[in-house]
Amino acid sequence: MNVDSEKIIYAKLANLEIEINDLRQNYLIVNKRYTDALESLKDLTSHATEAAIRAATAAEKAALSSRKAAEAAKAAASEHVVIAAEEAAEAAEAAAGAASEAAAAASAASAAAATIAAQQAEETAIHAANEAAAATKRAAVAAAEAVKMSNEASASARKARR
Repeated sequence: MNVDSEKIIYAKLANLEIEINDLRQNYLIVNKRYTDALESLKDLTSHATEAAIRAATAAEKAALSSRKAAEAAKAAASEHVVIAAEEAAEAAEAAAGAASEAAAAASAASAAAATIAAQQAEETAIHAANEAAAATKRAAVAAAEAVKMSNEASASARKARR
């Protein structure tokens, strides 16, 4: 091998070393960004799950409020206190609306958690999505109960008007 051939080979090796170092640096940058993105998705999943759970709790409380208002409307109707029965019926209707809104919020948060879980495909994200889905179910049940109580309160108010 002559001197010129050796110089060419060393120059090519030096270029390859530079390219490998550049690739290594690019990999580190991409890996850092990926890690940061995963961390953000985990935080978002956690927040979406918490939102779904809180919305479900709100729906359950609204359903309880609606139930109490329906009971008040029935009691007021039996005592012929028409105005109180009508007010209780309106309160039950408002609580039912609040429960429906909370159920919708839980559903939206659950959808967000499910989307994140699909993107991450990690066990923690899937678990969070399952929790959010369970919270959505709780909220939907509470909203349905609130609507039922609202209807009962309205019936009591109508009965009191007679």
